[in-house]
Amino acid sequence: MMLALCLALVAPAPARAARALLQLFVAQPYLSLHTGPGRGYPVAQVVARGESVDVLFRRTDWFKVRTEHGVEGWAAASELSLATLADGTPFRVSMGDREGFKSHDFETGVFAGAYAGATLIAAYSAVSVTDNLKVELGLSQFLGNVSDGYLAQIGLAHVFMPEWRFSPLVTMGTGLVRVEPKANLAQPVDRNDQMAYVGVGGRFYLTRRFFLRSEFRKDVVFTKTNSNEVNEEWRLGFGFFY
Repeated sequence: MMLALCLALVAPAPARAARALLQLFVAQPYLSLHTGPGRGYPVAQVVARGESVDVLFRRTDWFKVRTEHGVEGWAAASELSLATLADGTPFRVSMGDREGFKSHDFETGVFAGAYAGATLIAAYSAVSVTDNLKVELGLSQFLGNVSDGYLAQIGLAHVFMPEWRFSPLVTMGTGLVRVEPKANLAQPVDRNDQMAYVGVGGRFYLTRRFFLRSEFRKDVVFTKTNSNEVNEEWRLGFGFFY
């Protein structure tokens, strides 16, 4: 049920899929378009003052755009910030600040911590449904004295007061856990079980696009023996939003 809800939230609605692209007009003498998202890529096209470009998507501080003639290229955010909207107002580009921390489309991060007494390393990515609600995908590995294992999780995170420098959050979700007992145990048997989790934590804005995130989770593993396991999980790490 939880998995179906998360998938429904990330699935693009027909109305959103057909939304109009953002149109910008070049106000400086010209706008340079590179072949890729970086200064190391050559300039393949320039757009003259007064011409328009449609914004396709953003990758960190670079925007992929399409000209009036159908030519696509990458424009630096610092240059595109000199463009204007159709009504003549300047186009505001979030270069990574507190406003971007509050409202962004994607984030990703890495963690270190503990899972049921074992050492945990993890990574996650999230897409924002609203400033408060995010859909998260995570992969983790834990290394213990008795067994090692992996976690694959999908869930929801609700951020309270996203405009605050420190923003509390709660999480819930589901996933799969694979446990691989150490080979020195008698007749080790690998296990693959479904699990669910709830958690509380917070995130703290550092600078530009970076923030700290910490979380405590209670994980319930639904074993095939009907004797469910409850494990505790601590994690602390860095995040990056864009």
